[in-house]
Amino acid sequence: MRGGFWPPALLCAALAFALAFAPARMRVLALVVFVVLALVGSRIPFPDRWAEIIFAGCWFSVIVTALAVHIKAPAASSIALAANAGLWAGTVTAVAGTPHDLVRALPTVLLAFPAAWLVANRAGIAIKVLASWLVAIAILVAALPMVPTPGYEQDHME
Repeated sequence: MRGGFWPPALLCAALAFALAFAPARMRVLALVVFVVLALVGSRIPFPDRWAEIIFAGCWFSVIVTALAVHIKAPAASSIALAANAGLWAGTVTAVAGTPHDLVRALPTVLLAFPAAWLVANRAGIAIKVLASWLVAIAILVAALPMVPTPGYEQDHME
């Protein structure tokens, strides 16, 4: 989960779940903001030494965006969430992915429409459970580089 398709795809899913609870009139505008900022962010050249910070920011953004399903927020906050998610999806792709990875991940945000249907039909708890699962995954992936784990640190024999 250190690059490629998965970080922006999970961020897209978190945003889709958050937008499912947003007013319908804001959903399309937020998606446009997200896509534009993701594409712009993916074109910015970043130094390699920023990779760890960008990965941490991406996973923190997944956590915050997914937790937004539990908060009754104003409609304008969906635009702010989309802008934040778009920038992090783009930057993580710029550091450890290809433009093709971002293009493959972006359709995941379209989950906002079936998720909104579930919310409208009083099945929003399923979306909240999926969002909580994303929070757990993001915490585990963000913590992995900080925890001494075999395979991620130098072997004493080398």
